[in-house]
Amino acid sequence: MPWKETCAMDQRVQFIGAWLSGRYSKSALCRHFGISRPTGDKWIRRHALVGVDGLKESSRAPHNQPNRISEALCERIVQAKLAHQDWGPKKVLDWLRAREPEVVWPADSTGGEILRRAGLVKPRRRRRVVPPHEAPFADCEQSNAVWAVDFKGDYRLGEGRRCYPLTLSDSFSRYLLLCRGLARPSGAAVHPWFEWAFREYGLPQAIRSDNGAPFASRAVGGLSALSKWWIDLGIHPERIRPGRPDQNGRHERMHRSLKGWLGTPAQGLEAEQRRLEAFRAEYNWERSHEALSRRTPGSLYAASPRPYPPCIEPPDYDQGVEVRRVRNNGEIKWRGRLIYLSEVLIGEPVALEPAGDGLWELRYRFHPLGLLNEQNDRITPARGWHGDPKV
Repeated sequence: MPWKETCAMDQRVQFIGAWLSGRYSKSALCRHFGISRPTGDKWIRRHALVGVDGLKESSRAPHNQPNRISEALCERIVQAKLAHQDWGPKKVLDWLRAREPEVVWPADSTGGEILRRAGLVKPRRRRRVVPPHEAPFADCEQSNAVWAVDFKGDYRLGEGRRCYPLTLSDSFSRYLLLCRGLARPSGAAVHPWFEWAFREYGLPQAIRSDNGAPFASRAVGGLSALSKWWIDLGIHPERIRPGRPDQNGRHERMHRSLKGWLGTPAQGLEAEQRRLEAFRAEYNWERSHEALSRRTPGSLYAASPRPYPPCIEPPDYDQGVEVRRVRNNGEIKWRGRLIYLSEVLIGEPVALEPAGDGLWELRYRFHPLGLLNEQNDRITPARGWHGDPKV
């Protein structure tokens, strides 16, 4: 015969039934059911007071919970999350604490549990941990040491035109300096907004970008009209390696937040710009960052002490270097021969310094252009802007 399954409730009913029959002593029943005398007394007492329902397990929850979060406070946390649906529990609670510091808000873990019960937390997919590569650029130790620039992926507006959001951020504080929707990603469209940023925030030490237009080109030194202007202002252009967006990872992470925040595009570019400005205000002043010790970028950023100059000074090279002026066709004359450099540098003086064995280092101001081999008139491109040693 198969074994009969029993549960604790069935055994308690059997125990009480045997006790009420009067044929067994309490000690014998407790030995038979494998329980102690105090446990047997408890179930006899409960049955006498309540009946069969007294044999059910009682709740072990405390009768009084002085630290329990009120329903009103839970509702405010839920409403804050609904207003910022792309934020996690930590950012939601940081936002609430900043606005109402007199309120005793729950711990981050408790806030996460409140949002989970409300169905507002999506389970995060765990990613495989990859050992990080050594960064090719120096760390950003203060505001305006390095600015990062890029175009977020373009998208179609409701009216059919495309929007190209130009984003510019301070790599130290994560402060989003500029978030501007443009009709085309050209140098002419970008230039006035960089000028606005320089007048508003001053000049950075360096600007980091990818290798695409209008920030760079395939010309000697990787110069574009835009990056040449940066060099004229004393700003060092830094360019990440092709296919390595992780070298500008802080800026790319901001793009991920922007993409999640935007959702459905607006009808036209003007309306879309209002949405981009709303994101910029929230990102800078409301959204806390764990990398900034739970502070906002706006609380950490300070404008640059280097003002935007009223005019650009001409290049001034040291004594002992050869200087050649770039002709109207982008060439220089060297040792009686014409060598093509770039039309971006037309009318500008470039410096040549001996590097040994018939090699000459080409520079425009402080920016390396490459090594000129006077035996074959070939220019080997410089690599210094990728964080590598100069060729």
